[in-house]
Amino acid sequence: MTTIDIDHASRWFGNVVAVNDVTMTIGPGVTGLLGPNGAGKSTLINMMGGFLAPSTGTVTLDGAQIWRNESVYRTVGIVPEREAMYDFLTGREFVVANAELHGLGAREADRALATVEMEYAQDRKIQTYSKGMRQRVKMASALVHDPSVLLLDEPFNGMDPRQRMQLMELLRRMGAEGRTVLFSSHILEEVEQLASHIEVIVAGRHAASGDFRKIRRLMTDRPHRYLIRSSDDRALAAALIADPSTAGIEVDLKEGALRIQAVDFGRFTTLLPQVAKANGIRLLTVSPSDESLESVFSYLVAA
Repeated sequence: MTTIDIDHASRWFGNVVAVNDVTMTIGPGVTGLLGPNGAGKSTLINMMGGFLAPSTGTVTLDGAQIWRNESVYRTVGIVPEREAMYDFLTGREFVVANAELHGLGAREADRALATVEMEYAQDRKIQTYSKGMRQRVKMASALVHDPSVLLLDEPFNGMDPRQRMQLMELLRRMGAEGRTVLFSSHILEEVEQLASHIEVIVAGRHAASGDFRKIRRLMTDRPHRYLIRSSDDRALAAALIADPSTAGIEVDLKEGALRIQAVDFGRFTTLLPQVAKANGIRLLTVSPSDESLESVFSYLVAA
């Protein structure tokens, strides 16, 4: 059970603060790291991978400092966002070279290439690869020593839908095995499908942590929005609008539904079935319309 602990870590470059007093713990399972461009995600991953020293604070792996500790690379695999690769090598030569850095050989390299389904192109030069193929070869090089920790910076960039599905399944399997997997991505739907836990970074600061639905429900200063269909939308709207838990109701004729803003989540979720039962109204659809990861993320950025 390998864990990365970030304790009041900051990193600045001259007068620019890239990461500002961040504290979080990354444990076994799949964790998604979210944030807008320039939020500090890559800087944070580089500190976790030992490429950057924190200006203040600490970043540790199972209690051991990561910076200038080459022993961590026995258990950590890293897939950076940057495309710095040896284009004159074939894919297999590149992965074998990375295996040899770990004291391993061609057998482990071949296993890693098979894991990312790149055997068919392993003897082609990397300079002929598409971006998605380059991503998969980088992934193979990170997996060659069978790490218990995997750090991936925007791993889905340039992948086609099939490649994304294959990588998502691989990461799910690794998380289920008890490995510690952290990935950043700007494709919010994929993070929602894949990550069991999220960490949100905004302007270098730690903005939120946990399951995105739980985060949304903790944001009590903002109304919760619902899309509701019933056997009598107008009667339901008239009954709900009188209660202080409801801030506003819109009849959406196109959707054939009500769009409701609730300012008191607990009271509204109790009130809705009571009102429907008292008025003989059947509830056909009750769907939160702002609990997608994208909605939560936009709220956090705007906060």
